[in-house]
Amino acid sequence: MTAGHPIREKKIGKAVGTAAIAWLVSALYYFYQYALRSAPSVMIPQLSDAFGTTAVGVASIASLFYYGYSPFSLVAGAGMDRIGPKKLIPIAAAAVGLGAILFGTGNSTAASIGRLLQGTGGVFALVGAIYIASKYFPASHAATLIGATQMFGMAGGAAGQFAVGPLISRDVSWQNFWLYMGIAGLIMGALLFVLLPKEDKSQSPAGLKTTIAAFSTVFRNPQSIYCGFIAGLLFIPTTIFDMIWGVRYLQEAHGFDYATAVLRSAMVPAGWIIGCPMLGYISDRIGRRKPVIVGGAVVLLGCLSWILFGPGNILPPYVLGLLAGVASGAAMIPYAVIKEANPPQLGGTATGVINFLNFTLSALLAPVFAWRLRRASSGASEMGLAHYQSAFGPLLGGVAIAIVLTFMLKETGPAACVLPLKKVA
Repeated sequence: MTAGHPIREKKIGKAVGTAAIAWLVSALYYFYQYALRSAPSVMIPQLSDAFGTTAVGVASIASLFYYGYSPFSLVAGAGMDRIGPKKLIPIAAAAVGLGAILFGTGNSTAASIGRLLQGTGGVFALVGAIYIASKYFPASHAATLIGATQMFGMAGGAAGQFAVGPLISRDVSWQNFWLYMGIAGLIMGALLFVLLPKEDKSQSPAGLKTTIAAFSTVFRNPQSIYCGFIAGLLFIPTTIFDMIWGVRYLQEAHGFDYATAVLRSAMVPAGWIIGCPMLGYISDRIGRRKPVIVGGAVVLLGCLSWILFGPGNILPPYVLGLLAGVASGAAMIPYAVIKEANPPQLGGTATGVINFLNFTLSALLAPVFAWRLRRASSGASEMGLAHYQSAFGPLLGGVAIAIVLTFMLKETGPAACVLPLKKVA
């Protein structure tokens, strides 16, 4: 056995180290934008007063995040394949910072524009981090790294509730919070520009026709569509129910005080911090994707049913929210599947497509759930358990559909890609 060439090994080690730094700083940016995504849920009364609207109106403004996030998933995905993260992610972070400053003005129109900017720039964090993880690391670690990326995001989601809630309750002005976070975004954009390594895209084919062909390839693959809907249907209980309505649901439907409601609601993204990397690791370990998606979805279905319709005060506090978050971490595994089901050179485009399909569901359904809640309560200022059950009961059907769609997926895990040996007669 001969030893490897020392110069070549040094170059490989340097490349891996550079990729690790690039992935880490992108994942930290994802943490930041997810904190902003979830923060409005803990300040709905303050925002209602500032914007001169109801809680449903505030939820509608907060949901505008997804109207920027969803369509720009496609832009981010194609941009990563053609331009690379170095030129895109820093500008996106600065856009999120500007959006936070606009949101903190107290003007509903400026806040709406700011929320759109937060979504538009925020999508580049996830797409960029997954692009780096999948391009520069072994395919056998794909689900683990994608899960770890989402772990950073949900840590930010938990911070947006768990940390921001106490700040607001301790007389920290909500306007100052958004101003400081906006300045942090502008600083982060500058840091990302310095820290992200330059990527050679000189060999990438140019032209709009190439980009359209890439999207056509991914969208025409039925596996891509299945992945997008599975991820979206497993995400919605988190993105809409918990991160927009979770705190208010616990206060109005179960009578918890504000601080307790914030802590309980924050258990869902805290569960993601555990579930995303853990389920990704299990999927990589067994070499299969579908069993982990189905298992997580079944547990999520049980938890969600209990949260909406089950008796209270039987299980220990915080258990249901934490377990639901762990189980819904399975929503990240389709991000690995869609990349494995499409040509490797279209990795960024595939990630953009699944993100587009995923969050288009959130963008379209968030106002639908707000309308259902308003209709169930007949416009009352305070709502009860029955109102929330009526409005959010369809979430259970959505998770069930995700389970059915998972059985329609082709297994793409490493174990399924190993061809069996033919018997020799």
